[in-house]
Amino acid sequence: MSKVTSYAPGTPCWVDISCADLDASQAFYADLLGWQYEPMVGENVPGYPLAKYEGDAVAGLMPTMGHESPQMWSTHISVADADETAAKVTAAGGKVLAPPFQVFDLGRAAMCADPGGAVFELWEPGAFAGAERVNGPGALTWTELGTRDVQGATAFYGAVFGWTAEEHELQRADGGPGPAIYVEWKLDGKDVGGMMDISGVLPAEVPAHWLVYFGVADTDAAVEKVKAAGGDVRFGPVDIPAGRFAVVTEPNADPGVFAVIQLPG
Repeated sequence: MSKVTSYAPGTPCWVDISCADLDASQAFYADLLGWQYEPMVGENVPGYPLAKYEGDAVAGLMPTMGHESPQMWSTHISVADADETAAKVTAAGGKVLAPPFQVFDLGRAAMCADPGGAVFELWEPGAFAGAERVNGPGALTWTELGTRDVQGATAFYGAVFGWTAEEHELQRADGGPGPAIYVEWKLDGKDVGGMMDISGVLPAEVPAHWLVYFGVADTDAAVEKVKAAGGDVRFGPVDIPAGRFAVVTEPNADPGVFAVIQLPG
């Protein structure tokens, strides 16, 4: 577990989810991850419960905007200047879905999509830098891009955030021929996330997306909690060098998909 007070530009710093049923999602994550909640900006600004683990802010929740809005986890990437970075997104072939806007005194945000359609958010910190705890139970441990255009994504995120892609050969989970390629995103030599090719792995109707991983003390026990609550297990649990993980969902008709991981030690 690491306490965090600031993030270097280009580093994923925060995650939040749009909830079809905000109360149900709060109860689900409280039971699964041990979260408690408080308003983000005072009692007079409802609608964005701040999830905390042992007093540290770890994630945010909010209601979906309309009946057709998907329930999904969103990855926020810290930037020095939201306007300049949004311009880079457009220049690199992505889309700015919501131009930079002020969020009280907390910072400036913008919603974007890469050329493959994966949605992410920019965060220019003001009074709020992002998650106050990472890499432990109840906290964000990893963010991973699933795409069908690894080459295009490598060029895009390199141009926008300065990321480089380090490839690793892994044993294929689907039993297919040849090794699977997993990419670690690097920024100034440090890991900031991952990427995998979802072609032939996920159904064609599943769009490119960012998957978030939360730490748990015991992945198998967490999976049983998910199933007992009515959620689904999409993959795993399996062991990888980074730990034991599984991809799971909330117990909703349009569920949020995320991963849980038990880190070594």
